[in-house]
Amino acid sequence: MIEQAASRSRELFGSVGYYCAESVLLAIAESQRLQSEVIPRIATGFCSGMADTCGLCGAVSGAIMGLGLVNGVRTPGDDRTANYAAVQKLLAQFEAKFGSTNCRDLTGCDLGTPEGQAEFRASGQGERCTDYVSEATRLALSVVEKG
Repeated sequence: MIEQAASRSRELFGSVGYYCAESVLLAIAESQRLQSEVIPRIATGFCSGMADTCGLCGAVSGAIMGLGLVNGVRTPGDDRTANYAAVQKLLAQFEAKFGSTNCRDLTGCDLGTPEGQAEFRASGQGERCTDYVSEATRLALSVVEKG
């Protein structure tokens, strides 16, 4: 299931045309057999480092949202401990693997500028982002599986 979801996120990002956060969230949702008209729309503003602001990597944001789908609160009194622990583990593992969870650090580009967008395209950075997308999906589902 984990590898299938990681593959699916690559497909959504690469050939289908969704962006990073959308691809990860949608792949995780599909792996959990969750459907909603708001997925992947709810993730759109989280793509490209929080809407081209050089913030948190969109793949990581999508994975965090995916963790929320699986173990987020359902009512105000629910315990958040398991979700917070899962998110912290995801962040630590992603950063250990790639050196950062920040879009600008990972891409080397300021996606908020035309120059940064051009540099992103010219450098083939999308291929590296495909790796971030599949690994964020894999890590999130692995955290869920291991509890």
